[in-house]
Amino acid sequence: MLYLDTSILVSALTKEPSTSAVRTWLAQQPGDQLTISDWVVTEFSSAMSFKVRIGAINTAQHAAILGQFTQWAVNTFGNLPVQAMSFHTAARYCDQSQLNLRSGDALHLAICVEHGATICTLDQVLGRAAPLLGVASILL
Repeated sequence: MLYLDTSILVSALTKEPSTSAVRTWLAQQPGDQLTISDWVVTEFSSAMSFKVRIGAINTAQHAAILGQFTQWAVNTFGNLPVQAMSFHTAARYCDQSQLNLRSGDALHLAICVEHGATICTLDQVLGRAAPLLGVASILL
């Protein structure tokens, strides 16, 4: 099971340096193995709003991107539930200051641990921390 970090989806649906590589990689993955969580939904919306605020996308592009993301979330990706315990596990990961994890990234890893998923990310810090916490990772 492959858990897609928000960075993968932002890159896939907007113009970023890694967009082509991410789209190619996603197309090669078995659709029934791709998962996200409701936390990814929240982070994705935040990232798209940020792109509007800085002028990287306009409101029409914002709406189209959110529409495509919603279609993927409903029709393509499995959704891993976020349990209350996930937040406590993420807090324990954040307590390990040497990992340099942000809270949202720690939550992604906690979700992966609870569901036995492999984290797929563009985030170097997240990708390096994952194996130290027993999470398989694919760093694109």
